Order: sequence, then C-alpha cells, then structure tokens
Amino acid sequence: MRSTPLTRANPLATLLGGLLVAAALLLTVDVVSAAVALVLELCLLPLAGLAPRPLLVRLLPVLLASVPAGLVTAVIGRDAGAVLVGIGPLTVTEGSLGLGAAITLRVLAVGIPGVVLLLATDPTDLADGLAQRLRLPHRFVLGGLAGLRLVGLLVVEWRTLAMARRARGLGDARGPLAGTRVVSGQVLALLVIALRRATRLALAMEARGFGVPGAGRTWARTSSFAARDAGVVAVCAAVAGAATAAAVLAGTWAPVLG
Repeated sequence: MRSTPLTRANPLATLLGGLLVAAALLLTVDVVSAAVALVLELCLLPLAGLAPRPLLVRLLPVLLASVPAGLVTAVIGRDAGAVLVGIGPLTVTEGSLGLGAAITLRVLAVGIPGVVLLLATDPTDLADGLAQRLRLPHRFVLGGLAGLRLVGLLVVEWRTLAMARRARGLGDARGPLAGTRVVSGQVLALLVIALRRATRLALAMEARGFGVPGAGRTWARTSSFAARDAGVVAVCAAVAGAATAAAVLAGTWAPVLG
C-alpha cells in the first residue's frame, strides 16, 4: 500500500467522511446524485494507495451485486412512462428502468468507498480514534477490535478446513447438492471454531482487566485529529454536497422520506 494523504489520515476522519457520502446517497433515489458521486469517487480512488489488481478483486462482490439489484428493481419497481419490455405480468417501464439504474449506481457509489476504507484502515488506529476522540466506551471499542482481529483468523481457519477436508477425500463435490452439503459441513465446523475462539478471547480479556467497570483506561498510542484529517472530511463533504446539488439542479432529487 502506497503512502498517500488518505492512508496517513486518522481512520476516524475517513469513517466520518464515508458516512457523510453514504448519508447523502441514501437520502434520495435518483440517477444524477449517484452518478456524480461515483465519478468523483473514481477520481479520488488513487489516493487509497492500493494496487489495482488486488483492489479489483476486492471490489468484485460489489460489482456483481450492483447489477442484479438494478435488474430486480427495474422489473418489480413502480411502473411509470412507456412500457419498454413486457413478459406476462412482468414489465419494465421507463420509470422502473431509471429506478433500477439509480439503484445500481447507488450500490456502486456506496459500496466502493466502503470496501476501500475497509482495506485502507488499520483497525487498531480506528479503535484508538473511537475511544480517545469520540469517547466511546472502551469495552465496546476493544470488543469490536477483538472481533475484527478474529475475522482474519477465521479466514485462515476456513482455508485450513478446506485443505483438511480435501486431504481426507471429503472436499470433492460433484453437483450442486453435494457442493451444498460440503459447504454446509464446513460452515458448521467454522462456527464451532469461532465460538471456541471467541470464548477463549473473552476469558483472556476479562482476566487482563478489560471488563472492569469504572476502571481508567490508558492507551499505548495517542490518536490525534490534525488539519489533514479535517481536510479529508471536508473533501468527502464536498463530494456529498456536489452530488446533492447536481441532483437538485437537474430536478431529479427524490427524497426517500418525501
């Protein structure tokens, strides 16, 4: 990961900025705001400091989820305007097609920054910011940090389970039903491992005094919020404002609660 102003910023600033953009996009359902936000986000994407190939692999689930979401919305969405496609009771009209396009762009505009921030954010730095700057309860923050660390271990455990089952001749699945049985068994085994690890982790944290009520908590690193961090929040706010202003000027602003 390359060092950029975004990667050097306080993770709390990137989190607040991402929430601003997401809030602006979730308040309305229109094509213009999502398209403007997506274009601006793609322009700022190099600041994430991530290699293109690994980033594309991580973004693949978002890309795959956006298309079905738009297609389903176009088919079952509210009909308005001329009918473009009609197959029995299923119709696609101009209005429902526009709504489907808005949903597709919105999934991309919200999902891409979320994945990028998840990859570029250090969980420990984020926990320091939440506890020291936002004054969130340290038990909540440290519990969440421990859970995030546990997720990485579970990914390794999943791969180990797959290799162990394959070595025993249990991983060869032919057909969808056999594949479902294999995956179900592996998921159940992973669930048992996760519960065991979570229990041991909770006991270890309690033994070290993480759960003592009213106890003062010290931190190894100080979380600072400098002008650079305020600049990150300001840029994200500008993206949200530009997307909203473009939709209002184009006359497509359609508030969800309206």
